[in-house]
Amino acid sequence: MGCCSSRSSDSPASRVTRWRSTGIVALRDARLKEVPNEVLQVGNSLRTLDLTNNKLVEIPQEIGTLANMQRLVLAGNLIEIIPANIGYLQNLKILTLDRNRISILPEELGSLSNLQQLSVPQNFLLCLPKSIGDLRNSSSSGPFLLKNGRSSLDTGACCSSLLLSILSGLDHSRDLLQKRSFVVGHRHGGDGRMSVLNVSDNKLKELPESIGGCSSLEEFQANASPTSGTDLEAKYSGNAIEDVPASICNLVCLKSLSLNGNKIRQLPQNLLKDCTALQSLSLHDNPITMDQFQQMDGFGEFEARRRKKFDKQIDSGVMMGSTALDEGVDFH
Repeated sequence: MGCCSSRSSDSPASRVTRWRSTGIVALRDARLKEVPNEVLQVGNSLRTLDLTNNKLVEIPQEIGTLANMQRLVLAGNLIEIIPANIGYLQNLKILTLDRNRISILPEELGSLSNLQQLSVPQNFLLCLPKSIGDLRNSSSSGPFLLKNGRSSLDTGACCSSLLLSILSGLDHSRDLLQKRSFVVGHRHGGDGRMSVLNVSDNKLKELPESIGGCSSLEEFQANASPTSGTDLEAKYSGNAIEDVPASICNLVCLKSLSLNGNKIRQLPQNLLKDCTALQSLSLHDNPITMDQFQQMDGFGEFEARRRKKFDKQIDSGVMMGSTALDEGVDFH
């Protein structure tokens, strides 16, 4: 009796009920090869989905039906393709895709108007989508309705609200919406600002000009990690960025920029002058010289901000490593 009771308490139906109650689905290290159907059944109740360290090769198109999800963690899998339907996740704030096999991100990524953190290190990205620049401040709010990837808000939010009110009275409204390729959710305005972007250890050779559209970006990492090689060409694997687009000067909220181990010979002349919040810039193992760096417009102001940051840390009793006060650029 007790044994049967124990099995029934962890049945698929009971798991779905529990997940709907908490809004959290945590299936780390579960040896999963595909996303369980029960996860999709949680529907609009799902807020956090963590599938770290499994053996997932693909993400189902139905991921787009989880319209109220705010945090999606898919690190440590075998994923090669991110479906375009990820653009339906209008409430997504954190997307973690570390340590997969992703070579391209869908342009629909730019539709994630509430995204705050995007982490894609240790993949095979050859380029970033041009739509990356659409991940900026968003003030839109209220209900949204998507059909075949298009938002009904384009034809008026009031029409969307009216349709939602009508559908809410139907017993099978959810089935109806899914059959007609609709996704219904509620977009919460005011939170949409991508502040953290990490694309380190990929195969990037350039950054898109559209990166300058990420107006709320505070921390940007696109490093290449050291290997056991002896010369500079063999010492780093992954990214090999040569040019930094001038549009990066538009990132007035940027506080930390890390591009170690790339092939950067020069930076946009006004970077230090225009990025007035920049406090940390790391360019170790790049061809750019310290002399070039110090001759950039705004270097004096940048240096003052950098030292002020560390002065505050010292006053607060924060322990710093031996490289804390280095210039961020190697002497050549």
